[in-house]
Amino acid sequence: MSFQLVNWILLFCLIFLWGTSFLVIAFAVDSISPVGIVALRVLLGAAVLVAALFVKKLTLPTDKRAWFAFFLMGLIGNLLPFFLIAWGQKSITSGMAGVIMAIMPLATMVLAHYFVAGENLNRFKILGFAVGISGIVLLLGPVLGGQRHEILGALSVLIAACCYALNTVLARLLPSFTPLVAGAGVLIAGSIMSLPIWAFQSGILTSVLNSESTAAYFSLSNFSTSSLIAVIWLGIGPTGIATIIYFQVIQRAGPTFLSTINYLIPAVAFFSGALFLNEPVTSQSLLALGIVLAGIALTRYRL
Repeated sequence: MSFQLVNWILLFCLIFLWGTSFLVIAFAVDSISPVGIVALRVLLGAAVLVAALFVKKLTLPTDKRAWFAFFLMGLIGNLLPFFLIAWGQKSITSGMAGVIMAIMPLATMVLAHYFVAGENLNRFKILGFAVGISGIVLLLGPVLGGQRHEILGALSVLIAACCYALNTVLARLLPSFTPLVAGAGVLIAGSIMSLPIWAFQSGILTSVLNSESTAAYFSLSNFSTSSLIAVIWLGIGPTGIATIIYFQVIQRAGPTFLSTINYLIPAVAFFSGALFLNEPVTSQSLLALGIVLAGIALTRYRL
């Protein structure tokens, strides 16, 4: 198998894992709270990456500066967006969430202009940003005229996209680490932050402090089978395995090759929701998807 073919296979695996994650979240939120989804997702993802570190014989750094970076990126790049997406998808479709997330590379471009040297805006980037935003506005048109919870759900996912954008910029400004080490450190930090929050929110912490039994909280009967399978897969697949593939693609083919995912992940999210959840596909939503992707393409145009 050729080197380039392997790169494309890895890329499409990444697109599949991240593109269908919105579909999987739709099953997870059925009986698991957004906070619970975040905690379990980062914990399982951390376990996958720690295992990868062990296989590669890599070790985590011990200095405070490194762990400050891990906790900061764990908060902005994992905890906040994971929660906001899960919470938002209780009110909007998985396909809509996926298309809204397409604003991430456009938001990254604007933030990088102000905070990263050499990442300057030009007329094509500005035009692409304007086109992309117009696509999001078109997509959200029916939602803005709907129920308050739908508006808040869409806004929640939009903020999550901005969190990912900010995290991308932070990753370029903070100390650099071996990619696999960075991924493991960030997810471990995310687990340390999210598990106590989940324990408090679910009542587990209160029971422990009152010396009461916590067995009822961990009974599988509290969760639907589909939700359990979904959250386990979210942690192992789109969080753990996808992180390893992501770094492999970066090392093998570079960031420009990887950027292809920005065009395909929203489309995969949109059509997987329509195919497996019977989510509505309207001419307006298709047009909005096309406009957003056109905006992303414009930002990459060079004379």
